[in-house]
Amino acid sequence: MKKFSGFPEGSKLSPTAFPAIFFSELVPMIDDLAELKVTLFSFWALNQKEGDYRYLQREEYDNKILLDGMKAAKPKAEPLVTLEHALAKAVSRGTLLCTTVTLRNKELELFFVNTAKGRIGVQQVQSGAWKPSNNGMPIEILPERPTIFTFYEQNIGSLTPMISEALKDAEQEYPIEWIKDAIRHAVELNKRNWRYVASVLRRWEREGYRSEQAGRPDEQDGKRYITGKYADFIEH
Repeated sequence: MKKFSGFPEGSKLSPTAFPAIFFSELVPMIDDLAELKVTLFSFWALNQKEGDYRYLQREEYDNKILLDGMKAAKPKAEPLVTLEHALAKAVSRGTLLCTTVTLRNKELELFFVNTAKGRIGVQQVQSGAWKPSNNGMPIEILPERPTIFTFYEQNIGSLTPMISEALKDAEQEYPIEWIKDAIRHAVELNKRNWRYVASVLRRWEREGYRSEQAGRPDEQDGKRYITGKYADFIEH
């Protein structure tokens, strides 16, 4: 058995952060030593990265430290094979998320830890919200654009089920930028309610996008848009 000489004194000891749930829930689930080593390495390596959406490339796992760990975990197996199996187990368990991106005719595998930021990062990559990067990482993941529901909550107020349905209907009828601009317009005039936003959208549909100079939308415009079960109830 190779013995460890102990942790040195001084500034060489850099901490690696782990959420408490890592030890209370995840570690007890892991029944494979190689998978555990891959998981620990992923947290450690991602701690060295910068930016909101941190990921590891597949090739970053092919390093001597981790491959030595794979050999120690399964001495009779080829370390690269053990590594592939360990990565597959970590992804299957849900600890890591894996997605691919094609850059310069080459497909790259990217691994994220399954956190809120990691899930958003995967969604952004899969939706094409990224650009090539020159900062040592192959791609830069673009910030998440808020959904129209988030945008409404941030600017007008809380969502009710009926307002959510009205927003879904509006998304089908109008471009997203129209809806956002109508919300901005309502905020500028301190008319923070969906009925007013809807009346602005209806007027733009009739008279042209951003036709505020045509006059103030009246309440009847909003009522004509919010029909049926929504007409008498939506005020926010």
